[in-house]
Amino acid sequence: MKKLHLLISLFIIYGITAHAQPIATLEDRSKKELPASIVDFDAFETLTKEVKEYRKDRLLHLNKFLAYAKEENTVILDTRSAEMYDRKHVKGAIHLDFSDFTQANLLRLIRSFNTRILIYCNNNFADDQIRFATKGISPKISLSPKKPLTLALNIPTFINLYGYGYKNVYELADLVSVFNSTIEFEGTDVTKIKR
Repeated sequence: MKKLHLLISLFIIYGITAHAQPIATLEDRSKKELPASIVDFDAFETLTKEVKEYRKDRLLHLNKFLAYAKEENTVILDTRSAEMYDRKHVKGAIHLDFSDFTQANLLRLIRSFNTRILIYCNNNFADDQIRFATKGISPKISLSPKKPLTLALNIPTFINLYGYGYKNVYELADLVSVFNSTIEFEGTDVTKIKR
């Protein structure tokens, strides 16, 4: 009886060991076979440096931004979330959520690389922290940084548009009150307010 128990124990140990080894080998093999992600920080950093110089001459004051918006072959692009766009956006703006930027999506929306694209983000508007909440870090709340840090959507939007081949991009440079009468808004929340 003891021999039978010993024999069964050996079979169980052998079975566990025999099955464990191939699984570990498969895991190791699958790790080695996985290709690197399609993320190239160095290339993005190079693009960012190029855009930094290019962008300097493409920052517009509100009056010029609004004048350009009325011209042919020009679109205003809002890349905030669909919810915030639907609630309130600059009148006439078209929408593509920044997280949906792909070559195909951009080409469906803006067919010509020559189209003038005007961009803005939350950090361009004051006096409406619900629909245009400031993107930034306050040193009062965070342990770092030691000074305020803005995280405006305009910058990655500009970089990505440029990277996708859209070089005719201009950015609103001013901080504008939503009560400024020279700029109009539309959206579900604007309609509610007007009633």
